[in-house]
Amino acid sequence: MKNVLVIGATGQIGTELTMRLRQEYPNGNIVAGYIKGAEPKGIVAESGPMAEVDITNAQQIADAVEKYHVDTIYNLAALLSATAEAKPQLAWKIGVGGLYNTLEVAREKGCAVFTPSSIGSFGKGTPRDHTPQDTIQRPETIYGITKVTGEMLSDYYTRRFGVDTRSVRFPGLISYVAPPGGGTTDYAVDIYYSAVRGETFKCPLKPGTFMDMMYMPDALRAAIEIMEANPDRLVHRNSFNVTSMSFDPEIISNKIREYVPDFKMEYELDPLRQAIADSWPNSLDDTCAREEWDWKPQYDLDSMTVDMLKQLRIKLGIEK
Repeated sequence: MKNVLVIGATGQIGTELTMRLRQEYPNGNIVAGYIKGAEPKGIVAESGPMAEVDITNAQQIADAVEKYHVDTIYNLAALLSATAEAKPQLAWKIGVGGLYNTLEVAREKGCAVFTPSSIGSFGKGTPRDHTPQDTIQRPETIYGITKVTGEMLSDYYTRRFGVDTRSVRFPGLISYVAPPGGGTTDYAVDIYYSAVRGETFKCPLKPGTFMDMMYMPDALRAAIEIMEANPDRLVHRNSFNVTSMSFDPEIISNKIREYVPDFKMEYELDPLRQAIADSWPNSLDDTCAREEWDWKPQYDLDSMTVDMLKQLRIKLGIEK
């Protein structure tokens, strides 16, 4: 992996992954792919090449791959869960149609492809605790349906055409860099902003709603490490369970109070987000990732909370 195209480089994961890849591969081309009207700004724009790449436009993907001699594509284009429910047709067009375009270009140009899946790929028939790597996947959201389809389509391109496809099923991702973007798990980002600003947090999910979560630095490592993994060790490809921690709103709010004693939280339930959360697992079993490519998270709830509060105070200019 040397010359990389990140499609969706201005999104929740793409912004940070682009910069992390540029640190990891300083002698390569790490191309920030963006859609018109959402051009990269700041250090992402200043530190490396950019290209207009709308994932629904196969020619734009092919042109960027050709121009920058791309060997690996990170396909991060997607609508997040709650947003996708409001725009299901667009979610399918981007999540499945866009992936098909990417895989076709990869087949023709000899690229490897990473397309993240999600805990949203599971449904109510899935075991909720320690969800196995291989189990029933019957999601009820368009977001989850596109993710399952993406897993199967990516595996097909590996079996049928020899395209090197790999991915992980991300849990909820928590970051201080990119703002929340309409995901069901985004409450776990919003809650830190409220704590740092001294605001009462309005929680959209009810107590006891457990979901898997991960701090963004671990997610970035997972995305890079899976693509660097020895293919001879991989029994699975699309997609690996990866996990770091599981908590409900009460647990995370209590953890924040250890460092912000005056923090307050109230419940203001969002029926749509609650329904989505109720269809997802409480926790994942990531044994296969640990065995096949040595996956191991570095952050737990406590260390993440300390760093989130510190970084947000710096970002927002708020003294402790």
